[in-house]
Amino acid sequence: MRAAIIGIGAIARLHARALADIPGVELVAATCRTEAKGRAFAEEFGCAWHADTAKMLRREKPDFVTVATPSGAHLEAVTAAARRGVHVICEKPLEITLKRIDRMLAAVEKAGITFGAIFPQRFNPVVATVHEAAAAGRFGTLAVAASYVPWWRDDAYYGPGRWQGTKALDGGGALMNQSIHGVDALQWIVGATMPGLTRGENPVESVQALTAVRAHDAERLEVEDTCVAILRFKNGALGQLLAATSLFPGQLRRFLFGGRDGTAEILEEQLVAWRFRTEAADDAATRDCFGGTSGTSGGAADPMAINYACHTRNFESFLAAVRGGHRPELDGLEGRKAVAIIEACYRSARTGRAAHVS
Repeated sequence: MRAAIIGIGAIARLHARALADIPGVELVAATCRTEAKGRAFAEEFGCAWHADTAKMLRREKPDFVTVATPSGAHLEAVTAAARRGVHVICEKPLEITLKRIDRMLAAVEKAGITFGAIFPQRFNPVVATVHEAAAAGRFGTLAVAASYVPWWRDDAYYGPGRWQGTKALDGGGALMNQSIHGVDALQWIVGATMPGLTRGENPVESVQALTAVRAHDAERLEVEDTCVAILRFKNGALGQLLAATSLFPGQLRRFLFGGRDGTAEILEEQLVAWRFRTEAADDAATRDCFGGTSGTSGGAADPMAINYACHTRNFESFLAAVRGGHRPELDGLEGRKAVAIIEACYRSARTGRAAHVS
């Protein structure tokens, strides 16, 4: 299958490396407006560079594209692919507002193409293991679900000329950009305990949130570097979110899930708690498998210090859907859920009141 990447930023290199690990996939082209950056990328990965996305789609005829532009430019990239009938998988967040996401979903539906979202934490084996436990009902009546992202980004990350930290292209700060992976994993796992949810229905009912700028120049930074939020899920469980790029030097991401019959806690790739009222035959093996220290900092201080293996699995799942002619498990409606939660958090922070999740 012929692949192309729309947008040559830092994440595009992870996309290229992840695609290179998939048999039968060839990266044929990538696009960006900056010639020096484009030619350097093309030479590094053995593909063509194009300054214009529409021309690239017309000339290279890729079977699918990955979208790696700044977040607030995803809509234009996805709709360009849809107009050419090209399958597309898009980096998180799908877009920076639900209004733009819904326009995107309408375009791909009209085009009849396969559309997928990129949330590689769903393909992290330890996160997937907790999801399986949730789906099997092993937590019993779920009480608490929490995601903590206590990260750090230096002043240069939000420096002049960068799209990060701008409302127009980032759409938000620590919550929308960095912690969205935790938000998605949280709702995905809790949603597994709620089999009555309809397709595309969000398991979160409402949120109460506070945001602040605590470690960067508040006069320049347009978005938050710190957010705390409380969630109420539709099954009655309560949730917590910590989203920060304000905590030097940056700590590992953490998840906690617990209820009447068990508790699981994840520290990046390490399972630090795995206890259930009724022990299963493979529980000891699960603890042994994921009990070691994490092999990655997960981007706690360095945005690129992540393992692209989960991206590879994400792409493989999407391509299986393309080849099989069916909807990906992680499709646009699934990708929409995290942004719905985040948009509600920002609304709550502005108004000082609890906000319903659309």
